[in-house]
Order: sequence, then C-alpha cells, then structure tokens
Amino acid sequence: MTKFIIRRMRQPDDFSAVAQLLNWIWSEPTTAERLKAEEDQIPPGKLDYNEKGELMGWDRPQWVAEDEFGQVVGYAIAWRAPWTDPGTLIQTNVVHPESRGNGIGRALHDTLHQWAAEVKASRLISFLRETDDRSVAFAERRGYVKERHMFESVLDLASFDGGNLYDAINEAEQAGIRFVTLADEPGEASERKLYELYKVTHSDIPGYAGDFPWFEEWKKWSIGQAGARPEWIHIAKDGDRYIGVVTLQQNEQTQAMYHEYTGVLPEYRGRRIALALKMLGVQTARVCGVPYLRTHNDSMNAPMLRINRDLIGFRAEPGNYKMVCEL
Repeated sequence: MTKFIIRRMRQPDDFSAVAQLLNWIWSEPTTAERLKAEEDQIPPGKLDYNEKGELMGWDRPQWVAEDEFGQVVGYAIAWRAPWTDPGTLIQTNVVHPESRGNGIGRALHDTLHQWAAEVKASRLISFLRETDDRSVAFAERRGYVKERHMFESVLDLASFDGGNLYDAINEAEQAGIRFVTLADEPGEASERKLYELYKVTHSDIPGYAGDFPWFEEWKKWSIGQAGARPEWIHIAKDGDRYIGVVTLQQNEQTQAMYHEYTGVLPEYRGRRIALALKMLGVQTARVCGVPYLRTHNDSMNAPMLRINRDLIGFRAEPGNYKMVCEL
C-alpha cells in the first residue's frame, strides 16, 4: 500500500505539479503560470448564507496528495463563485494514473466532502470525461448521478474547405447586418454592449443555472483572459445594436483556438447569423495559422450542434458528463 498524506495546497509551490495532474483530464493543457495568473485574480474566500440558509459567496479550498517521496500525486478543489447556484459547489478530483488504486482518490474525496459538510453545501457538481469509466463508476458509488452530457468537437483547419458556407456572411450583410471585431470598436461602452449580449443569450444555454456575473467579473473571465484578443471577438450589428458574437481564445502551448462563446439574440435567430459568425471565426483562425478549433456543446443544444457538426464539419470527440451529488 502506497503511503501518502493529504494536505492543503501550497501556492505557488504546488502549481507545477497540479498543472501536470490537470493535463491528464483536461482537453487543452495548462501551465503553472496560467494557474497562478487565474488564482491571483480571485480574492480570498468569503462564504455566507441567504435567508433560506443556503450557501452563498465564494471560496476555493484546494488539497493535494503527497506520496512518501514528497511527490504530488493527487489534487482536489471545491469552489463556487458569487453567481453559482445557492448551496452548490463545483469540485475536481484527479489522481495520477500510476498512483490510482491506492486509496488516494477516496481520501481526497472524503476530505473535500467533509469540508462541504462543514460549510453546509447542499449540492456537489463534478465534470468527468465520458471515456473515464473508472472515475465515473467511482463517482456513482458515492451518490453522483449523470445530469447532462457535454459534447466536444474539433475542426482540423489544415484540411478544412468551407465552400459555400462563407456565403452566410454575404447573406447577412445583404440583409443589413454588419460584422466588426472588438478591436474595431474598442472601449468600455462597446464592452458593456457586449456584456448585455452575453447576459441575454447565456440564459438560453441548456443546463445553465445560477446568476450571471457582474460586468467586471464577466470581463475578467471572458474577453479579458490571457488567451483572448479584441481582434478575435467577432460581433454582428444591426445598426448600433450588438445582436451576435463569436469569441475565440488561443492556448499558447498548442496554438489551437477555442470557441469560448457563440450567441445571437433570440429575435435574430434562424437567419444564419450564427453560422456567419462561426465562419468569420474560422477565417480568423486560419489566418493565424491555427492547427485546429475546439468547442463544447450541451447534448441538448441541437441548433449549435447542427451548425458545428452537420454544417461546418467539426469532428465529434469524447466529451464530459456533468455528475451531481445531492448532500
């Protein structure tokens, strides 16, 4: 039996080891520097409770498992943001493949659940790779159930030929829609218009729950992230009104781009504006020499899946299960 201890994560000392563990389960790799940059943007935790006694506020305790040689072989985090559903915590638990089967995952799970009970959380959410049967079974034995299925899709740009799909851009322009980037219209006024567009369209995403972040937090975690640039944010306009958006982010390690967000106002749907925005994103990625585009969609988001897979030709990849445990 492997000897190990569970301890609180030490920052910044453990970021490198934690990044390596997360890279076993994340689609796109991360780095210690990226994890630290994200952590530095988050203020110290401040939990509280609403009038119903439900957990509110934010916090993100993190633990690692350290083996007898001082190597970090496991990691767990429980977190919530101020806009997360009342009572809910999102958690991640990962153990290095070579260290599995030694009770490390169970110990991390028990430590995390004990903390969740202490703060009176009522619901835990975990996202697990659909191909990781062992982790899914581990979660199900501990009361987690599959609530949703998030599909993953990849578009290889070297072999992509958009053909007449680009016609959607011209069709929209002929109907009076203009396309710009945030680089064309910089400044807070434009960012606030974009924020309102995100806020309206985000509520239509299947499975979305909770409140929407306020402007400063939304900007920090969407258009303000290190992998985003104003020229990679394509906006559809009707007059001065922002009515659609596609936002791309680039991973500096793989040089690939991620479709961070696609949204069109309800009254403008059915006019191929989302397809036009998607194709503008594809054009941008190809000009930048990007090897592939990656995106995720809820299994119930039929309109976006049709655009991504049926029309553009994104390749289906193994996705994630949203696993939920009621405490």
